[in-house]
Amino acid sequence: MKIQYKIVILFVILVLLFLAFGRALLKDKTYQPTEMVGKKVPNIILNDFNNKNKKISLVNLTNNNFVVINIWSSWCIPCKEENYFLLKIKKNSKINILGINYKDQHTNALKFLKDFGNPFNLIASDTLGEASIQLGAYGVPETFVVKNGIIVAKFLGPINEEITDTILNLSK
Repeated sequence: MKIQYKIVILFVILVLLFLAFGRALLKDKTYQPTEMVGKKVPNIILNDFNNKNKKISLVNLTNNNFVVINIWSSWCIPCKEENYFLLKIKKNSKINILGINYKDQHTNALKFLKDFGNPFNLIASDTLGEASIQLGAYGVPETFVVKNGIIVAKFLGPINEEITDTILNLSK
């Protein structure tokens, strides 16, 4: 009789372990940054791309301004495609574009800007990618439109003609 109880207890323990491990394996482990549209820009301080001793505060930069924040990298193929549209936005003198260089090597980023043109009024470095995640980015490229310190729009992936027109209309 004692052996039967031990077998039942062992069986119950194995079933519970199986259920626990199964649940852990099926759980969604994808990190999903908080959606930031409609919220204030987080208080993020980044290094200036051109001067590592200088800091850039997103809050100070975006308060009482219209700013487009574009997260990009030299290794990002869609970033090359969207650069044309960022240059088009830059032609509108009212719009400041902050580029956040994401997990990139400085020399590669400089070559990218030389080869494709520099659409940015200011560039910050996010070598670890932590600031971009705080902003709510999933990857590169991503573009945030900020009006008076509030994120009013977010575009995943490369911007195109339609998104460019949307950004230009939001700036009015």
